[in-house]
Amino acid sequence: MFYGREDILEDMMSLWGKRVSSLITCRGRRRIGKSTLVAEFARKSSARFIRIEGLKPRRKFTNEDELQNFAMFLSLQTDALGETPANWAQAFKALDDQIRDDGRTVVLLDEISWMGHYDPHFPDILKIAWDTMFKKHDRLILIVCGSVSSWIKDNIIDNSAYLGRRSGDFIVGELPFRDCVKFWGPAAENMASREILDVLSVTGGVPRYLEEINPALSANENIRRMCFTRKSPLREDFDDMFFDVITEQPSFTGQVLRCLADGPQTATEVAARLELPKGGNTSAALDRLVEAGLVARDHGRNPETGRPVRERRYRLMDNYTKFYLKFIEPVKSVIDDGSYAFTSLEQLKGIDGVLGLAFENLVVNHYREILPRLGLSRALIESAAPFVKRGCPKEQTGGCQIDLLIQTAQACCFVEVKRRKDIGEEIVEEMKGKLNVLSLPRDMSIRTALVYDGNLSPTVEAAGYFNALVNVRELLF
Repeated sequence: MFYGREDILEDMMSLWGKRVSSLITCRGRRRIGKSTLVAEFARKSSARFIRIEGLKPRRKFTNEDELQNFAMFLSLQTDALGETPANWAQAFKALDDQIRDDGRTVVLLDEISWMGHYDPHFPDILKIAWDTMFKKHDRLILIVCGSVSSWIKDNIIDNSAYLGRRSGDFIVGELPFRDCVKFWGPAAENMASREILDVLSVTGGVPRYLEEINPALSANENIRRMCFTRKSPLREDFDDMFFDVITEQPSFTGQVLRCLADGPQTATEVAARLELPKGGNTSAALDRLVEAGLVARDHGRNPETGRPVRERRYRLMDNYTKFYLKFIEPVKSVIDDGSYAFTSLEQLKGIDGVLGLAFENLVVNHYREILPRLGLSRALIESAAPFVKRGCPKEQTGGCQIDLLIQTAQACCFVEVKRRKDIGEEIVEEMKGKLNVLSLPRDMSIRTALVYDGNLSPTVEAAGYFNALVNVRELLF
C-alpha cells in the first residue's frame, strides 16, 4: 500500500537528469516508510534495484556477522557468489562488480547504522568506495538510509569527508491528511470525520500503523484491536521502535521523553522535572529525540518583538508515542492478561483532553496543508509554531497560548485549533482574550483562523471575527 510522497519522488526523479551518479541520504522515524519509498522510486524509474539491509546488532554479534549478512543480501539479488568478504572494502567491491552501466541502478544501503555498528572506520571506507568505484557509474543512485538519523547526521551529513559528495538529504515525515484517509479506501467517504481523526490521533500519519486499519470496523474497534489486545501491533511496537533508534543512553532519553507526554516544555523545564542542571545530558537527549522524529523543536518568533523566542520548546510530535505513554504503557500487564475490558475511547480517563491535544498536534504537524485556506499558499513563511507568553504576577500581566502562529514578513496569522462537539461564540471571545494579552506592532497585519472538528454554530461565521474557518473535513477529502 503506497500513497503520497509525490514531492519527494519528484525530487528524486530529477536526479536522473544529471550526467553523473548521485549519493543521497534518507532519514525519518522508524515505520515511516523510507524503504518502501525508495522501492517505489526504483519501480517508477524502471531501474534495477539492489537493497541491502544491515543486521540488527545483538550481543555476541561481530563485524563478520554484518559482512556475512551483506554478502547474503547481495547474492540473493545479483550473480554474486555470496562469499563473506574479509572487510568492508571487499564488500563494496563485490557490490560494485554487480552494477551495470547499460541501465539505471538504484542501490539502497538500509539501516546503515546497523551495518557500520562494529567498525568505526565504516563511514570512511564507504566514502573511499564512493570516490574510487561507485561514482564512476553515471546511471547509479546510491541511497544511504536508516532510522537512527543521528548516526547518518554525525557520520555522513556532518562528516567533512563527504563534503561536496552528497546530492541530497531526504527527510521522510508523516503522510498528509488526504493520503492517510486512503487507507480506509472507499469506506472513508461514508465515515464521520471524528471517526477518522480518533484513529489518526493514535496512529499519526505513520504508514505502517495505518496499514493495520480495517475499514469495516469502527474507530473504537480499530483502536481496541490495534492497542489493547495481547500481542497487538501498537501494544508491542513502542519498545522495538524506541530502542532501535535511541542507541545512546536509552533509559535516560526515555525519561526525558516521558516528561513531554503532558505537554511541550523547554529544556530548562525538563531538566528541572528530572532534578538535573540545565543543559548537558538533557539537551543531548532532546536532540536525539528530535533526530529520531519523535519530538519537534518548535522554532518560532515572538510576535511582540519579531525576534526568535528566548528558549525553544520541545513538543512530543509523535501521536502514537503520546497515546502509548498515556494509555497503553500503564496497563500493559492487564492487556497481556487478556482482561483489559476496552469498548470505547470514552472509558479512558482524560481521553478528551488528550484527543484535543492530539488534534492540535496533527494540525501543527501538517500546517502546510491549511496554508491555501489561509490565503498563504504563495507567501514566504518565516515561522510556524505554537507560541506561549507567560504571565508575570509581579507586573500583573497575563499570559496566553497560541495553538499555531504562522508569520510572514508582513503578517501574523493566529490559528486556534479546536476539537469539540459543539463550538459556539465563546471561541471568538477566547481568541480575543488571547490577542488582548499581546502587545503587537502596529505595522503588522493581524489575521485569525479557526481549524475545527465539531458542530460550528452559525453565529461564529456571522460574527466575522475569524478571517478563515477551516473544517478539518476539508483537509481529509
